[in-house]
Amino acid sequence: MTKSAFIFPGQGAQYVGMGKDLYEAFPAAKDTYEEANKVLGFDIRALCFEGPEERLTATKNSQPAILVTSIAALRVFKSTSGKELIPSACAGLSLGEYSALVSASAVSFEDALRLVKLRGQFMEEASAENPGSMAAILGLEPGAVEEISKEGGSEIANLNCPGQVIVSGTSEALNKTMELAKTKGAAKCISLNVSGPFHSSLMDSASEKLKKALESIPFSSPKIPFISNVSADFESDTESVKKNLALQVNHRTLWEASIKRMVREGIAEYYEIGPGKVLKGLLRKIDRNLKVHNIEKPADAS
Repeated sequence: MTKSAFIFPGQGAQYVGMGKDLYEAFPAAKDTYEEANKVLGFDIRALCFEGPEERLTATKNSQPAILVTSIAALRVFKSTSGKELIPSACAGLSLGEYSALVSASAVSFEDALRLVKLRGQFMEEASAENPGSMAAILGLEPGAVEEISKEGGSEIANLNCPGQVIVSGTSEALNKTMELAKTKGAAKCISLNVSGPFHSSLMDSASEKLKKALESIPFSSPKIPFISNVSADFESDTESVKKNLALQVNHRTLWEASIKRMVREGIAEYYEIGPGKVLKGLLRKIDRNLKVHNIEKPADAS
């Protein structure tokens, strides 16, 4: 039997209208959005379905919006697939780890929503204290980007797939890093449309605040083997899971290494659950032999 994994998208996957088809077609999705509205204290359903895009894209809003849409898709899939699919692992890209942990019954949907709402607020506050952004460096090895980023004053934020390294820092540091990368033979340098220098030391204050918030939230050992972005390995101890969730905010995410860890376990089939197809694109670059299904629209659920 082919081993499978559930994987969940992170910030940047959001778009106006996400989840609306599921909401209109399935009670499980409708219940998820209504539940989220009560927990969050505002109409996240309307924000997901109607926007405006500028408000949906704001970090404090996009993070709970993606979590809700991902869990709605997961619940619909589980209720309609007609088979008891038990994945061999689960993981999420950055924010997507919260969806993965809900899927693994390690934290309740309600508590994950509260945490993600705070996470978004803390990251926005840190971005206001330490303005900056992120950029993608294409066509250079991570070691080369490591040296360039140190010289430029930026930090590696994400190692998502071969040939793509995301760096984070102040605008000045990013400009210097991109110029250096071009002189070292980078195929392309792309400024990302994000509101802060995420996954860098400029997020230290957000990491500390989140660490304190996590202390009061009950977690259980994941019922589905869970891979952390920080360690790129399986984590089952609740304190380790919490620690890594806080560290993830101001440390690099190891998505490529996380997928390769699952591949070493013989996992060849992946279900990307939630908005967009970002992870499918990354997995194609990591290993073209991997099979990826998207669970996002009503037609995907059966």
